[in-house]
Amino acid sequence: MKSRSPATGFILVTLFLDTFGIGLIIPVLPKLVENFQGGSVSAAADTIGLLMALFSLMQFLFAPVLGSLSDHFGRRPVLLISLFGAGLDYLLLAWAPSLSWFYAGRIIAGISGANFSTAGAYIADVSPPEKRAHNFGLIGAAFGFGFIAGPALGGLLGSLGLRVPFLAAAALALINWLYGLLILPESLPRENRRTFSWRRANPAGSLLALKRFPVVLGLAATLLLMNLAYHVLHSTWVLYTGYRYQWSPAQVGMSLAVIGIMATLVQGGLVRHIVPVLGERRALLVGLLINAVNFLGYGLATQGWMIYAILVVGSLGAISGPAVQALISKNVPVNEQGAIQGAVAGLSSLAGIIGPPIFTHLFGYFISPRAPFQLPGAALFFGALLMLLGLLFALWSFRKPVNSPGTY
Repeated sequence: MKSRSPATGFILVTLFLDTFGIGLIIPVLPKLVENFQGGSVSAAADTIGLLMALFSLMQFLFAPVLGSLSDHFGRRPVLLISLFGAGLDYLLLAWAPSLSWFYAGRIIAGISGANFSTAGAYIADVSPPEKRAHNFGLIGAAFGFGFIAGPALGGLLGSLGLRVPFLAAAALALINWLYGLLILPESLPRENRRTFSWRRANPAGSLLALKRFPVVLGLAATLLLMNLAYHVLHSTWVLYTGYRYQWSPAQVGMSLAVIGIMATLVQGGLVRHIVPVLGERRALLVGLLINAVNFLGYGLATQGWMIYAILVVGSLGAISGPAVQALISKNVPVNEQGAIQGAVAGLSSLAGIIGPPIFTHLFGYFISPRAPFQLPGAALFFGALLMLLGLLFALWSFRKPVNSPGTY
């Protein structure tokens, strides 16, 4: 074991497969749930929202737990167990005979998918200080490429059968687990380990740190509203495009891949040119406004081809994410960056818990006979409203005294 060099590449592949596996099943999961519920799109919408919220809840609860366990037992066993659990979960869903199995599967998937905290710790263990930022940037790239490739392939495999993407995701996860079992070395020496503590594993603890920084508190509210709004795409895109434009799984997968590609181009390339010109404050406000108009456009589009025209232009709204994170970072002391970043991750998980049930319920209600009028884009319109509320919170936070004068 000691003769093997730390496998940073394996960790990046693991994180890629985490996102890739989720992306594989996105185009087909709503249709499977719909089949279990007698073909009712409205009923399936509420169920999809609950399944997604359950997944995010498990990640929120178990990311700090797995991270603390890896501090005590080492990174390797936690990563390998989570990978094996992910593979078994996909197999479970591939042959699930009833909807209740999907709830159990989402619990397992959320727990095993919380391994990003351990994977990040592994990267920190093996990266020298001068390469740490670069390697953490590669983590973001791994997530991005996974979300681009997963839905595209999942849509194509879904045309062969709704269960096929689950089998493909299971095979990839288990092959990666076997590879890790054979080659992955431990990155945390025994002398650097510490006793497991439930106090450190408390997922809500880091959120309390936000109230000590007035500017950050307002920006954190903006970030939460942004993340909530983005979940309208994660939770209703397949349902909305299938209902309104009769898109097949392959068409849905391709559209999600294009969204991922555009977001990667903006965040990975254009941000470094646009944000310095506008400044972080203006970039945040402009990005939020573009996002709001973008969501309105999706909800109003009467034909499927319009979606592509809207998303190409609307993808520029992705500059808001890096801008708000930069502003938060500049208003926090150097020795508290880790705690604040933990809080930011917690806000993202909270958005994943709250958002999907709200958006899928809005979509399901406004296409059902009990609605006072039919409005398939209702959830997207609500997402636009959340973006505008985030803009108001950003303006409010800019009026607060800055913790470090002259930082932005």
